[in-house]
Amino acid sequence: MHQMADRQLSALARIQTQVMWNRLIAVVEEQAQTMIRTAFSTTVREAGDLSAGVFDLKGRMLAQAVTGTPGHVNSMMESVAHFLAKFPAETMRPGDHYITNDPWLGTGHLHDLTVVTPAFLHGRIVGLFANTAHIIDIGGLGMGPEARSVFEEGLYIPIVKCFEQGRPNETFFDFIRAGSRTPIELEGDIYSLCACNEAGARRLIEMMEEFGMEGLDPLAEVIFDASLRATEAEIAKLPKGTFRAEIRSDGYEAPVTLAAAMTIGDRTIEVDFSGTSGLSTRGINVPPAYCRAYSCFGIKVVVAPDIPNNWASLQPFRMRIPEGCILNAPRPYPVAVRHVVGQLLPDLMMGCLAQAVPERVAAEGASCLWNPPLRGGTQVSGPAAKIEDFEIITFNSGGTGARATKDGLSGIAFPSGVRTMPVEATENVAPVVFWRKELRPDSAGAGRTRGGFGQILEIGTKGDAEFAVNAIFDRVGNPPRGRLGGRDGASGVVKLKSGAVLRTKGFQIIPEGDRLVLLLPGGGGMGDPRERDCEAIARDIADGLISPERALADYGWAG
Repeated sequence: MHQMADRQLSALARIQTQVMWNRLIAVVEEQAQTMIRTAFSTTVREAGDLSAGVFDLKGRMLAQAVTGTPGHVNSMMESVAHFLAKFPAETMRPGDHYITNDPWLGTGHLHDLTVVTPAFLHGRIVGLFANTAHIIDIGGLGMGPEARSVFEEGLYIPIVKCFEQGRPNETFFDFIRAGSRTPIELEGDIYSLCACNEAGARRLIEMMEEFGMEGLDPLAEVIFDASLRATEAEIAKLPKGTFRAEIRSDGYEAPVTLAAAMTIGDRTIEVDFSGTSGLSTRGINVPPAYCRAYSCFGIKVVVAPDIPNNWASLQPFRMRIPEGCILNAPRPYPVAVRHVVGQLLPDLMMGCLAQAVPERVAAEGASCLWNPPLRGGTQVSGPAAKIEDFEIITFNSGGTGARATKDGLSGIAFPSGVRTMPVEATENVAPVVFWRKELRPDSAGAGRTRGGFGQILEIGTKGDAEFAVNAIFDRVGNPPRGRLGGRDGASGVVKLKSGAVLRTKGFQIIPEGDRLVLLLPGGGGMGDPRERDCEAIARDIADGLISPERALADYGWAG
């Protein structure tokens, strides 16, 4: 009888733990949605370029919101420990909010603000909430690769209190308002980040009171133990050995090579980035936390996609990033557009894993976001400006790589996961006009399953006035590669409507009467194109996505 009672109690405890886990996910998702509903920057409220999560008092992430990017989430996972090192948990008080945008303590560049907030139950601190969001402007040269040190890239915020026991730090807000081209949006976003954490804390306390919890430690240990054991079990199923791959980025001064040697052991996966190109003089360098963030994500989506992403489930993934390489930028190297290199890392990880589990990886995709930072008015044209001053960035994506049994996705952001911003959202807040935004025909790499299609964007201003773009594009000289016989996706193109080709990176003027035209890359194909289903080919032709000429050349299809 006692054994039966113990089993029933154990079953009830497991059910209760599962309910608490589900509630925890609901808590952090409400945390993220609060930010989206209250954010000032279009990058947050329209694109979802953010992260949100709950942490224990050791700075270990228990759960993350579904809404969010791997670069933010997995970097934020490391950042909370830095906050605790400066402000130990026992010194925190209700109403305190802490903030930084330090690229080496946060998510890799100054445009991302990270806020940490303590949660209190009956006057005792029980947990921490953290979030990160990409804001439009932080001063300096603006979002772009041109800086030669991080100090030129914008306002550098160390870990400080932005609110103390509910009262705003007025000196802090004076500084940030004075240092940005968009002071209202920046201040509003900071209030939004704090409100987001407060919403999470309120819901957490409600949950703890409902379940009679005095702290998070017992639940955290269950979550961490289950996540670690499940991840190790998935690694144990993989073929053992060392697998190598390389990928090329367009770079800035010269092309960049990213190299990896992945060793799959019994319970760990170790990646050595020896052979990767050295540091750049411009802002394409990657701080190590951002390298780890996207590398871990690239491994996890293949090896253990169904296991919750938290501190424990990422522990089996180990990175060796040599000093002096572009993936291990030290202070004060410029890092503003670290994503153009860092977002290639999941493709690099899949290049290694394709040799172990080829049926579980995708072909290479556009990968790097095509986010044109646009600027206009007197700061570009001086007194002769014909439009008001503006600073805006719009999020767009090319095609993803083909999968083993499914085509790639078109105009979808992978690996970042942000949403493509509707043109109306940008046109509503800046004197910008999108004359074209459509899928790019013949851009998908052919294969048994084809890649996703890129996009065509044609962007001008009201009255076709002069404006500027701070180009941060990649996959122009090095298109996304196909796998297992699949063809490469189309390269990207950056040009004027009048025909002149622009540089893929750097500040450039779009003359009056002209427009910026972007042709976004398509994803690589998977498998022999001659094995593609004829009905699928015919459907793409009927939809205007593949020309008859390309269908004949790539697939041998003549109708």
